[in-house]
Amino acid sequence: MPFYKCRCGDSLSLLPTLPDSSIDAIVTDPPYELGFMGKSWDRSGIANNVQLWRECLRVLKPGGHLLAFSGSRTYHRMTCAIEDAGFEVRDQIMWVYASGFPKSLNVSKAIDKAAGAEREVVGVKSDPRYLRPRNNSTMPMDREAGIEGGHGKDNKAAQITAPATPLAKQWAGWGTALKPAHEPICVARKPLIGTVAANVIEHGTGAINIDACRVATGEHLGRWPANFIHDGSDEVLAGFPGEGSASRFFYCAKAGRSDRDEGLEGFEAKAVYSEAAATPMRDEREQAFRRNSHPTVKPTSLMRYLCRLITPPGGTILDPFLGSGSTGKAAALEGFSFIGIDLDADYVKIAKARIDFAKKHLDAQQ
Repeated sequence: MPFYKCRCGDSLSLLPTLPDSSIDAIVTDPPYELGFMGKSWDRSGIANNVQLWRECLRVLKPGGHLLAFSGSRTYHRMTCAIEDAGFEVRDQIMWVYASGFPKSLNVSKAIDKAAGAEREVVGVKSDPRYLRPRNNSTMPMDREAGIEGGHGKDNKAAQITAPATPLAKQWAGWGTALKPAHEPICVARKPLIGTVAANVIEHGTGAINIDACRVATGEHLGRWPANFIHDGSDEVLAGFPGEGSASRFFYCAKAGRSDRDEGLEGFEAKAVYSEAAATPMRDEREQAFRRNSHPTVKPTSLMRYLCRLITPPGGTILDPFLGSGSTGKAAALEGFSFIGIDLDADYVKIAKARIDFAKKHLDAQQ
């Protein structure tokens, strides 16, 4: 029977308590080491710690696979640490989506602000992305400048302003960042013992489950799984030539409220800040109220796909960065055993509840 364990503590301290070669697969979403929203856990350097990945290597069975998310700016450091720990880097999966917002500074506005110059209002934005009300609030958010205001012509969020100084005019249209539209996933494997066939026979690991992850397209077997996953949005689909060509790839939208909060009916809703709507002004991000207070929840359908891709039947999955338990929830729904570790006791409680809900859902179906 599958088992599920969520442990609160430091992975560097708890991983050594696990036996050698006891884990079939690792699916994890480590900190991106960007200092996200000022969170201390996202600037500790743990994702780039070779010793952490050495422990992951030790507990994996020979040929066991590791899937680890990262950010586009910091992926290289995490992947180098994984490789330095002894893993073979096999591939990179790209999760592509349209819902990210640029965390960019308007250089022209910054120049005028530094000069103390007042900008003239020359119009009002009609783009609903700039005027969408916050959850539990009627106040709109300016995605670009991070300014909130009331409705009508005095709404600063909706105002289009003209550069006031010559330098601001010179740098109009310049910013500091691109729109985020993908997250890379490192695909790595513990070295085999002997051939792939011999390793699979001896340990049950070393290969990936192609047929279980084929993408249905009306063909007999479906499409071979690719190292590209998208969110099914209109923006992403428009980038594919030919009708239906995007359906060749697995797609999964970002986690919605029901996915995040499923199984947390008894938890108090807390104010959190949207990952996608983050702006350069840290105190002016879009606020929402959720029972799952973790700011970077991955969608269950994506995590189920990834777990299924690299875990043998009846296998055990490890997540050394448990968070709110998306990997554990996915593992339970797929019938795998699971071990998760996280420093934050509140997140561990949320993860346990989400995994328990998934287990009950699976039991009800059987």
